[in-house]
Amino acid sequence: EKQLVESGGGLVQAGGSLRLSCAAHGFTFDDYAIGWFRQVPGKDREGVACFNTRDGSTYYADSVKGRFTISHDSAQNTAYLQMNNLKPDDTAVYYCAAEDRVLLLTLWVLSAPTTRRAYWAQGTQVTVSS
Repeated sequence: EKQLVESGGGLVQAGGSLRLSCAAHGFTFDDYAIGWFRQVPGKDREGVACFNTRDGSTYYADSVKGRFTISHDSAQNTAYLQMNNLKPDDTAVYYCAAEDRVLLLTLWVLSAPTTRRAYWAQGTQVTVSS
């Protein structure tokens, strides 16, 4: 019943841009933390950008600061990840996630990939060519 549907991945050249979308179905993002994570083969899933609707706080990984922006459209019940100036190292499968009752994004971003409390979208491939 509750699910996240993700879209927007694709193949782009270095320096290009993509916008990922994550639509919530069966629930609203109100009082949820929303996160974008990415994973490449052989590496842990890492947090990229997060937004907490409880207090408006945000988190960005150092590697994407100044290039990526997370946003939330309450009317559309959709979260977005705007990715600019993409680099080959950004190539990964990107997942959006949502969890309620999150107090601190700095803790949630570390725990979410390994716990099973969050809702996860199916993932979308982002490939950046050099």
